[in-house]
Amino acid sequence: MDLSIVELLKTIILGIVEGLTEWLPVSSTGHMILVDEFIQLNVTTQFKDMFLVVIQLGAILAVVVLNFEKLNPFSSWKSQQEKRDTISLWGKVIVACIPAAVIGLLFNKYMEEHFMTAPVVASTLILYGVLFIVVENYNKHRTPRVSDLNKLDYKTAFIIGMFQVLSLVPGTSRSGATILGGILYGTSRYVATEFTFFLAIPVMFGASGLKMVKFGWNYTGAEIIIMLVGMVTAFIVSILSIKFLLRYIKNNDFKAFGWYRIVLGIIVIAYLFLVGDPTAND
Repeated sequence: MDLSIVELLKTIILGIVEGLTEWLPVSSTGHMILVDEFIQLNVTTQFKDMFLVVIQLGAILAVVVLNFEKLNPFSSWKSQQEKRDTISLWGKVIVACIPAAVIGLLFNKYMEEHFMTAPVVASTLILYGVLFIVVENYNKHRTPRVSDLNKLDYKTAFIIGMFQVLSLVPGTSRSGATILGGILYGTSRYVATEFTFFLAIPVMFGASGLKMVKFGWNYTGAEIIIMLVGMVTAFIVSILSIKFLLRYIKNNDFKAFGWYRIVLGIIVIAYLFLVGDPTAND
């Protein structure tokens, strides 16, 4: 393929969309599917499928950079208790990853073949938008059982991980599913969100690694540049997105994201009625 300024601009736009939507509970996969209908990279289908997953590496590196000290159990700045708490946090992350890892390995291919469509994305956008509003109304007068990440127990971590399985359906939002699960099971919004960020680290590295292995290692120079530009853009935008969300939830609930999902889902359905399903022949 020939690498042009236009292709680089498309890549930057996709990186921006990934960086914004990966951490906000609005479904990055759903947005990438929809944006791809209007901004199509001039690449092979195999590379595009891999790229749309691997671009998440840029997003996840933002979490690692922003929280390196918190996630590093060997930091010389930490007390022995803080080091034990960090090791325990990683243990909870691993436990929470087990359900999605098992179910994902068994059903990921089936999900990609049968559920990676615009109608599914539109439906799940609306469904989980409604759920966010309902859960926030239900949670309005409840006192969180867990308001400190260090107080999160292994059982709660595993249950949050069970909710993560729901995100195998495109349009659900991995962060949305786990945040909802955490809130329903008694964590504060902040704890649920922060744990969701950390939970993404092994999940995204694993998913990206599998996609790269499946694609192979025969990249052209243009493909390497596209991957790097996409990941760097997603990294920069993710840093801003993460900081925004953590500030936002200190004084706000998730209802705004619920309404956004509902409106976007309705727009997608209207678009499907007008022009048909753009993913029908994929």
